[in-house]
Amino acid sequence: MASLSRGVTVALLGILLLGAARLPRGVAYEIDLPRGSGITVLLKPGTQALQAKLCYIMAKRWESTLSIKAGEKKVFSFSCQDPHNYFVIEIQKNIDCVSGQCPFGEVHLQPSTSVLPTLNRTFIWDIKASKNISLELQFSLSRLRQIGPLEDCPDGVTHRISGRVDASTMVKIGTFCGNGTVSRIKMQEGVNLALDLPWFHKRNVSGFSIANRSSIKRLCIIESVFEGEGSATLMSANYPAGFPEDELMTWQFVIPAPLRASVSFLQFNVSNCVKKEERVEYYIPGSTTNPEVFKLEDQQPGNMAGNFNLSLQGCDQDAQNPGILRLQFQVSVQHPQNDSNKTYVVDLSKERTMSLSIEPRPSKLKREFVPGCFVCLNSRTCSTNLTLTAGSKHSISFLCDDLTRLWINAEKTISCLDHRYCHRTRYSLQLPQFIFQLPVQLHDFTWKLLVPKDRLSLALVPAQKLQQHTHERVCNTSFSYLVASAVPGQNLYFGSFCSGGSIEQIQVKENISVTLRTFAPNFQQESAKQDLTVSFIPHFKEESVFTVTPDTKNKIYLRTPNWDRGLPSLASVSWNISVPRNQVACLTFLKERTGVVCQTGRAFMIIQEQRAHAEEIFSLEEEVLPKPSFRYHSFWVNISNCSPMSGKQLDLLFWVSLTPRTTDLTVIVLAVVGGGALLLFALGFIICFVKKNKKKKITKGPAVGIYNGNVNTQMPMQPKKFQKGRKDNDSHVYAVIDDTMVYGHLLQDASGSFHQAEVDTYRPFQGPTGDFPPSPPPTNSRAPTVKLATDEPPPGSPPESESEPYTFSHPKDGKVSNRSTDTPLLDAHEPTEPGE
Repeated sequence: MASLSRGVTVALLGILLLGAARLPRGVAYEIDLPRGSGITVLLKPGTQALQAKLCYIMAKRWESTLSIKAGEKKVFSFSCQDPHNYFVIEIQKNIDCVSGQCPFGEVHLQPSTSVLPTLNRTFIWDIKASKNISLELQFSLSRLRQIGPLEDCPDGVTHRISGRVDASTMVKIGTFCGNGTVSRIKMQEGVNLALDLPWFHKRNVSGFSIANRSSIKRLCIIESVFEGEGSATLMSANYPAGFPEDELMTWQFVIPAPLRASVSFLQFNVSNCVKKEERVEYYIPGSTTNPEVFKLEDQQPGNMAGNFNLSLQGCDQDAQNPGILRLQFQVSVQHPQNDSNKTYVVDLSKERTMSLSIEPRPSKLKREFVPGCFVCLNSRTCSTNLTLTAGSKHSISFLCDDLTRLWINAEKTISCLDHRYCHRTRYSLQLPQFIFQLPVQLHDFTWKLLVPKDRLSLALVPAQKLQQHTHERVCNTSFSYLVASAVPGQNLYFGSFCSGGSIEQIQVKENISVTLRTFAPNFQQESAKQDLTVSFIPHFKEESVFTVTPDTKNKIYLRTPNWDRGLPSLASVSWNISVPRNQVACLTFLKERTGVVCQTGRAFMIIQEQRAHAEEIFSLEEEVLPKPSFRYHSFWVNISNCSPMSGKQLDLLFWVSLTPRTTDLTVIVLAVVGGGALLLFALGFIICFVKKNKKKKITKGPAVGIYNGNVNTQMPMQPKKFQKGRKDNDSHVYAVIDDTMVYGHLLQDASGSFHQAEVDTYRPFQGPTGDFPPSPPPTNSRAPTVKLATDEPPPGSPPESESEPYTFSHPKDGKVSNRSTDTPLLDAHEPTEPGE
C-alpha cells in the first residue's frame, strides 16, 4: 500500500514538472543598479491583482516579489503574458542633502523606463535637507492641479508630495494631476515626491527640477500662476485630516493684468486652541493694512487685482480635545465687468426682522471653466453668497459676467406679541422698492406671520381675487403666492395662488408663511396691480376658511390643502361659496370616492345652504361622493378629516360653475293666478272688518300688549338658540289684537273717557345676519351618516314651534283672562319650506 502511494506521488510530480516546462515564458528583463546610486527597485503584487490565473516572477526561482538594491544586477521574466494585471514596480531613490551633495537641476528617471517591464510604475524621491535650507520643486513639463482624496487623474499620471515637520514626521502636502496652475512648491527640511505612471504611458522624464533656497520659516509655499481666466481648488496640508499644530502654510498667486481674483472657502473646520488663534492672512496689492487678517468663518476678499498671498496659521491645540483644522478653498480669476465698479445701496436700517440673500441659481455642472459670479460687500469682501441683515445700510457691487446666474431670496417677520393691541390690525404685504432697483431678479420674498396661540387668527385679503393652482387650471402668471403653515412641526401647505380667480379671502388658524415667488422678469408690472393685506382676527378652530365668489364665465377649481400628501389628521377646512341671486351653482366632485381609510375617528363632509339651513352630511370613508348638484343659494362646504392610515390619505378636488337661473312658464302663470285670488280675498276681508268695527262702541280704548315670558323660544337639543337666524324668523314681530285692552280702566279719566295711548309701528330688523361654517360632527362618532332635507327637522328633535314670544289679549266683560298662553312644545306644526 505504501509503495502504491509513493508511485502516485511521483506520477503527479512528473505531471506538474511537465506542465511547468510547457508554461509560456515571457520576455527577459535585466536591471543593473550602479553602486552608491541610492536606488532600490521592488517588484510586488498589485493591490488589485487577478486571482483566477497565477503569474510568477521567474528569476533563479519562482517568486511573487523581487527586490533589487544599488550595486545589484538581476535578470528576470514573468510566467504570464500580461504581468501588468498582477504586478507593480516601485523605484525609490534616497538623496541626503545634509551629509552629501544635492543633485540640483532637472531630475531624471533612473533606471530608464526603456529597461523596465511594462508594469504600473511609481518613482519615489526621498530628499533630506537641513532645517535652515528649503527645497524648491519646479514643474516645467506641466503645471499641477490639486485633487481631493476621492478624485483620480484622467491620464493616470499622479504626483504625491509630502514634506517633513521634523526628522521623523511626514506631512502630506497634496495629490496633484497635470494641466493646472501650481508651478512651484517650496518645503523646509526635505521633501518626498512620488510619481505614478500607468503601464501604458510612454513618459520617460520626471517633469520637474530641484533648486536650493534659503529658509522659508514655514511648512511650505505653493505658487499658483494664472495666465487667463480660470479657477483653482487648493487644500491645506494633510487634507482631509488635520493641519499640523502651530504650523504656517502659504499660497502665492500670480494674477496678470487686468484680471481680478476672488477667494471662496468651500469647506473648513477649526480646532480647539489654547494659545494663539487660527486665522488666514492676506497680502493684497495696494492695501494699507497688510497683512489683512480674517477668521475662517468670515467673508473672504474678492475683486483683487494683481498678485497676492494667502497664509493659513494654526495654533497650539488643546491636548485633551484638539479638534481639527482643515481648509479647502477656491480662487476664481476673471475679467472685470463693466458694472463691477457700480455700487447699489440696500437700506435695511429701518427694518428689524428682515434679511436679504443674494445666491447663485441652481445649474448643471459644466466641465469647461465658467467665470464665477460674486457679490462684493464694500467692494472688497466678495463671495458667491451674500446675506444682508436688518438694522444697517449696505453697499454692494457685482463681479459677474451674467447676472441672471444670481437671484434674491428675502424674508420678513410680522408678529403680534399681545392680542389686545393687534386685533383687527392690518398690514400690506408689498415688496420694498429697493428690490426693483437691484440688477438681480427676485426669486422668493417670504412674510412669516405669527400670532399668539389660541388667541388670534389671520385673514388674507387680495386686491384682486385669487385662483388656486391645480392641474386642471394652472397659474400662468409671472408670480404666485405660496401659503404654508409656519407652526413648528406642522407640514401643512395650503396651496399656490395667483391673480385672476374667485377667492376673495383666505382665513387661517395659526402661524403661516406667505411667499411671493416670481417666474418671469416682468413680474414687477403685474405685482403692482396686486396687493395682499393681512389682518389679525378672532381665533377660530378650523385650519382654514376660503371665501369664494365664482366667476359666471369660468369654472372655479378648489382642492384640499396638502394635495400631494393628504389633509393632516383631524384637520377641518371650509369653503364659503357665494351664489348670486340670478344664478344657479353646480357643485361637482372629481372622484366618486375619496379612498381615505380612517385609523381612528371619522372623515365627514358637510354641505349646507346658508338660507335654508339644511345640512347634508356624508361619510367620506364609506359613502360615494354626491353627484353634481344644483345650489340656488350661497352654501358652505366643510371637510373634516380623521386620523387616516398610512397611504390612505384624504384629498378632494371639486369645482363650481354658475348658470343663469331660469323659471318655468307654468310656475309663473300659477303664481299670477294665486296672487290675484289672494288679493281679492284680502280686499273682501278688509271690507268686512271695517264694517264690523263701525258697529262697535266708541268706548273701547287702544290695544296694549302683554309680554308672556313662559313661551319657549328655544328648541331642545339644538346647537343654537334659534335654529333660524333673526332675519329669517318672526320672533321680533309684535301682533296687535283689536279687542278691549287689558288694564284699560287705568287709562280712564275723571269723566270716564279713555286717553288715547301713543302708538308706533315696529319695523323688523333688516341688518346683516352672521352665518358661520357648519360645525362638523365629533371625529370619534361612529353614528351612521344622515342626510337632512330642507323640509324635515333634525332627528331626535321636536317640531319647531312657530309661537311668538309676545302675545296680546283683550279683557272680556271688563276682566283679564287668566288662561295660560304657553304654546305646548309637542304641538305639531307644518315645516316651513325654504324659498328659492
